[in-house]
Amino acid sequence: MAQPVEHRGEGGVEARREAIVTAVRQRGFMTIEALAGQFGVTVQTIRRDLNELSAEGRLERYRGGGGLPSSVENIDYADRRVTLLAEKTRIGRLAASRIPSHCSVFVNIGTTPEAVARELTRHDDLSVITNNLHVALSLADATAFRIVVAGGTVRNRDGAVLGQLTSDTLGQFRVDVAVIGISGIDADGALLDYDYEEVRATQAILAHAKRTFLVADHTKFTRRPMVQAGHLSQIDTFFTDRPPPAGIAAMMEREGVTLAVADEP
Repeated sequence: MAQPVEHRGEGGVEARREAIVTAVRQRGFMTIEALAGQFGVTVQTIRRDLNELSAEGRLERYRGGGGLPSSVENIDYADRRVTLLAEKTRIGRLAASRIPSHCSVFVNIGTTPEAVARELTRHDDLSVITNNLHVALSLADATAFRIVVAGGTVRNRDGAVLGQLTSDTLGQFRVDVAVIGISGIDADGALLDYDYEEVRATQAILAHAKRTFLVADHTKFTRRPMVQAGHLSQIDTFFTDRPPPAGIAAMMEREGVTLAVADEP
């Protein structure tokens, strides 16, 4: 019996993985054997694909197959910090390059906003307001910026500061630029997250910034958390690492949202 022919080129691998995501989204769950048969590769190859897609948050890896990512629980923070690190670094560098010195900046929760904060150390005289302890501590250690940490309850697993006091604190400021991350972007442009308290903080930031920067890698286009934080039409510039799906790109153009794609070096 002839063995499946595997396409080992990087472009072929990524194209197959994108197609796997599409197939699973259409059905909700597919077995490893069904995927191997559909794509003409071995079950070992599909296992590697599912493991990688799961690490990126694009699918959930289950015993015997792959399914849709959870709508109620995010990937562990430790895993998110190292997932797509090069892509997040490029996004962070590009977004930081559009923020001038001598201005005020909101930075919210998430590993991609943290990547922006790391690049801000090259700036002068910033005032940073954040509900992200990792951002506050890293900038306090590396810069002489004025840093304001929103009050509230610290979420131990990722250093997020959340709660009514957090939203109230954030709402007292009117800043030049807001840098926000998000856990998912729906096909209609809805910005989605997992935690209602986290969403309230994001909404306060969106309501009190003169310009808004969304920073999110391409995997957010395939994730569907259940809580809506806002809409892409509220964003001035969207920084990502790959062009968005055609429908989202068309909607952004209609709404006047600038797209900035961080190309590979």
